[in-house]
Amino acid sequence: MTSAGTSRRRIIGAGLVAASAALAGCSGKPAPVRRLRLATGPEGGPYNAFGKALAQALAADGRGPEIVPVSTAASVDNLRQLDEGTVELALGMADTAEDAALGRESFTHPATHVSALARVYVNYTHLVVPADGPVREVGALAGRPVAAGATGSGVQVVAGRVLRATGRGGGAAPDERPLGLAASVDALRAGRVDALFWSGGVPTPALADLARELPLRFLPLDSHVGPLRERYGPVYSAVTLPAGVYGLTDPVGTIGVGNYLLARDDLPRSTVEALLRVVFDRWRDLLREVTAGVRLEPRFAISTGRVPLHPGAAAYYRSVYG
Repeated sequence: MTSAGTSRRRIIGAGLVAASAALAGCSGKPAPVRRLRLATGPEGGPYNAFGKALAQALAADGRGPEIVPVSTAASVDNLRQLDEGTVELALGMADTAEDAALGRESFTHPATHVSALARVYVNYTHLVVPADGPVREVGALAGRPVAAGATGSGVQVVAGRVLRATGRGGGAAPDERPLGLAASVDALRAGRVDALFWSGGVPTPALADLARELPLRFLPLDSHVGPLRERYGPVYSAVTLPAGVYGLTDPVGTIGVGNYLLARDDLPRSTVEALLRVVFDRWRDLLREVTAGVRLEPRFAISTGRVPLHPGAAAYYRSVYG
């Protein structure tokens, strides 16, 4: 074939590709996205476990998109990445997600490209001290070193709010150390901190392991729920660490914070619907390594506060549950 003939074939081929793309655009229905990056959390943490379980569930199902879990510092980091477009999906605590939507505190401007797919489970705020130590209440943390969650995590958000409220009495502020869960456990075990904050499912394996080797006290935080709701809205709720977990002889009241599965608002509706079908079909597998004794229900899942539901999520809930 002559070079002229080859050139003509290339031009015709390019034209067909362009025409096909134009027709697809005119249909008004973007093609489903086949590969999605999901911002989770640190390796070994509950968000990371959820992300890996979701990736496995979608791979086994074969009908939805491929999920690629991305390790991050967790909630604050995840919301920023989602709004910037470096990931398509993210997990985030409800208080952090609402901060992002409103452009509040950790966020200098509203995250305009963030939408919610589902509220998937509730985090329980743990404030843990050695049972034989001097700290018996939150106020006694004044001036003491406290592991207050990794930089960029949702733990750091709720811990900071509790500790700031505690410090308003005029005493020395607690010495907040930006440590993730594994480092917090190590620091408490070694006596480098007098307390650690954690926000996660119950039981959290790392804390259950620590409780088997070191007598622990879990400080009640339920008295903080009212003031937090007054200032930040219903993203906070009163929950209870039940007797028996972590060796507790009595239940301990604390702060509950929902966790959202989030998406870019420009993700195609068909992709979101395919993803949610798998989430609701396989919720037991997704939550098994994250938190015990909970179930994912639509009336719970659609409660995403000031973070709007993605249109594909709204369509899924309407189609399945009316």
